Amino acid sequence: MKYQQRKKALVLLADGTIFYGKSIGIEGTSTGEICFNTGMTGYQEIFTDPSYFGQLMVATNAHIGNYGVNNDEVESEGIKIAGLICRNFSFTHSRQDSDGNLFDWFKKHNIVAISDVDTRALVAYIRDNGAMNAIISTDVTNIESLKKQLADTPNMEGLELASKVSTKEAYFVGDENAPLKIAALDIGIKKNILRNLVKRGAYIKVYPYNATFQEMSSFNPDGYFISNGPGDPEPLVDAQNTAKEIIKRNLPLFGICLGHQVIALANGIATYKMYNGHRGINHPVKNLLTGKGEITSQNHGFAINRKETEAHDDVEITHVHLNDHTVAGIRMKSKNVFSVQYHPEASPGPHDAEYLFDEFIENIKKAKTEA
Repeated sequence: MKYQQRKKALVLLADGTIFYGKSIGIEGTSTGEICFNTGMTGYQEIFTDPSYFGQLMVATNAHIGNYGVNNDEVESEGIKIAGLICRNFSFTHSRQDSDGNLFDWFKKHNIVAISDVDTRALVAYIRDNGAMNAIISTDVTNIESLKKQLADTPNMEGLELASKVSTKEAYFVGDENAPLKIAALDIGIKKNILRNLVKRGAYIKVYPYNATFQEMSSFNPDGYFISNGPGDPEPLVDAQNTAKEIIKRNLPLFGICLGHQVIALANGIATYKMYNGHRGINHPVKNLLTGKGEITSQNHGFAINRKETEAHDDVEITHVHLNDHTVAGIRMKSKNVFSVQYHPEASPGPHDAEYLFDEFIENIKKAKTEA
């Protein structure tokens, strides 16, 4: 597509600020909470991550689409972001094992994307003014109509989105003859989490977001897992109740991201909406148990209350984010339960934290031995 043929497009923020760019060629309008990811690679995995459901993604890397798409490099079925904002959109790609270009993939899923935006200025503005709703559109002539549509867009705080991305029916992953069985609660699960558990000898049954403990325990699992996902954790009352039942019975439990927040809420620890979330593949975390640092992949706009965590008799902080000292991991002192706010499965990102899957498996094996 020639540059001069492309139409004007815009980003309209909730506070009325406008950034202009150009349409990549898919006309339309999309709303959601605007956020940015600082990763230099892995855009396809980011776009298919269920945790980004309902969000407009600003890519801080200058070039998006340059290596095309690969059918195996997805974290869910289909694109989950509400729309894309980038600096340079590459219509051509140059990777030998790609299955096509990004434009055709976006067109297939009818995803609105705009480029030629000053993303450095936009990200700086979001950092200064906080996360907010936004609208992107190729209709640049009717600003008042766009403002009305944006005003009707629900805020992320208080918004339950897990039901929008969770499986409708339970399903199995892995070898049914594997030595360990894990029941996973899908509140927006990434495929690479399942891959990491399977390669460590687990046979997994994945349950819908509102599955009860009774339903999950009928699988007779050796351990339980609560996944990542989008939206505010507070409305996920069913998931919190399921976590409470698992914790009460001292069964092995591991949670990632939204699952980490659900476990905190199940322990009476509050969560809050962050001024700006953590989204990228180079976030520094310190493991307080070992003293070691980790470079981690993160994607969250909510966090758990640190003061309440520190004051809790049965919960201790195991990991902290070194940029802002938010809680990045917890474990229970009297129960076989731990969780982290970041993504040990990465995809994209570093593998510093993969050991957490090994710890979960060891916890399960130990529990089986003691049973």
